Amino acid sequence: MGFFKRLWGYIKALFRSKAEGMMDPEIEIEQAITEARKRDQELRTQAARVVAHRTQLESQIGRAADQAGDAREMAKQALLKGQQESAAGDAAGADKWNKTAQGVAMRLQAAENNLTSLKGQYETASTQAESAKTAVQQNAMRRQELAAKRMELLGSLQQAKMQESVNKAMESMSATFDDEAVSLDKVEDKIEARRAEAMARAELREVTPEGAEMELRETISVAQADAKLEELKKELGITG
Repeated sequence: MGFFKRLWGYIKALFRSKAEGMMDPEIEIEQAITEARKRDQELRTQAARVVAHRTQLESQIGRAADQAGDAREMAKQALLKGQQESAAGDAAGADKWNKTAQGVAMRLQAAENNLTSLKGQYETASTQAESAKTAVQQNAMRRQELAAKRMELLGSLQQAKMQESVNKAMESMSATFDDEAVSLDKVEDKIEARRAEAMARAELREVTPEGAEMELRETISVAQADAKLEELKKELGITG
């Protein structure tokens, strides 16, 4: 089982390596930018929720404080009413207002407890909101750095493409020169072969009777031509 797992891992790694090698660098850069934008949007959405939670708590704290304040005033008024009824000798009236004050005091206590809890939550939410804003700010800076890096990489990529194009042109020129040199070498070889063959035929002709006879005829012809020239010189009176 372990062998097949390792084999499968090797196959996946090999496929991933091959795929990465075949990817266009420009497409990879754009994919990185797209992923960064997506992560930035997700981060901003999450941060907005955190900040909104803090804002909601602010509203809840305001309402809870108002409720606690109202309950406190009502409890005070009920106590005063109870005191007045007690001073007037109305025991039933005093008992009614005292019980009312007791019920309002219970609501006051609940409101104050809720207010204390909300304040604790608000402190935590405030810290989280600041952290969220810092994260958004830092991520925005990283996006700017990535955008600058993208421009740099695209510039380098264009330079690399231009250099590759020049290299191909130079290689093509070199191949053309090589082809021409090969062609001229072949022509030179053919000329040398024909000249060698002609010289060989001449050399062979000289060692044959026909060749010797032709050489003799050439010698006679030259001698006759020289004699004719001397004859013409005498007729013209040319000496020397």
